[in-house]
Amino acid sequence: MSAIPQGATPYYYVPAESSHPVMAAIGLFFVILGAGTWINGHEWGMYSLFFGLVWWLAVLFVWFRDAARESEAGLNSRKIDLSYRWSMSWFIFSEVMFFGAFFTALWWARAHSVPALGSLANELLWPNFQAVWPSVAPGATASPANIVEPFKTVGPFWLPTINTALLLTSGVTLTIAHHALQVNNRARCISFMWMTVILGFVFLCVQGYEYHHLYNDYNLKLNSGVFGSTFYMLTGFHGFHVLVGMLMLFFITIRLMKGDFTDKHHFGFEGAAWYWHFVDVVWVFLYILVYWM
Repeated sequence: MSAIPQGATPYYYVPAESSHPVMAAIGLFFVILGAGTWINGHEWGMYSLFFGLVWWLAVLFVWFRDAARESEAGLNSRKIDLSYRWSMSWFIFSEVMFFGAFFTALWWARAHSVPALGSLANELLWPNFQAVWPSVAPGATASPANIVEPFKTVGPFWLPTINTALLLTSGVTLTIAHHALQVNNRARCISFMWMTVILGFVFLCVQGYEYHHLYNDYNLKLNSGVFGSTFYMLTGFHGFHVLVGMLMLFFITIRLMKGDFTDKHHFGFEGAAWYWHFVDVVWVFLYILVYWM
């Protein structure tokens, strides 16, 4: 959020009582209720899930709108600006731990679990088991008794490499937009922000096409052993984060077009940029560890 110089407002702005947290919790309640019942075979759970999502997103929209209005009205002091920065920093740190868990699962399965299953005892129990990572030995499914259907692994060429170029380019266009805002060149900033949003959208389209190709032509599915599950969990969650980051940048661009933010105070822009650069870095690790190795 944008802020005003310290001293122009009270040391710490305390907003009025708000119903937004309670309303958001109600939406999440229906999301969890619906997801749990739908997974367990109850058709009505689907409606509860989507109702909760719509409710929750509507509350977030109003909540963020109110926060933006408070900022643009000059109610946020330097202390509030710092609290936003610390909050975003801890949020991104939690995301680092989130992806760290999945990367650790990939490493543990590949370096420890699968080799350990190739011991003499397991050889006697499962004589057809191949204790090798599928990308190391193409065609190997590492499946005792052929539980997992044969599948092909995926390499870096060409769709993942194209997506890498798209994300890295989007990081450059976002940085150019940030510098343009800092020198108060709003038109240039908006132009490069739209480029960044479009690059993020194209990334998602390419990933969707890649999923369709892998599912139909490579028979690589979420249940294709630990290789398939770790692949889709890492790339899928990253794609979701790209979607969230793209929406952040989209709404920041809309606010820029409405005249929000100044060259000195624009943490709403900076926070979205931090998140997008984090998504870029995660993809670089993912591109190397998942597609190349």
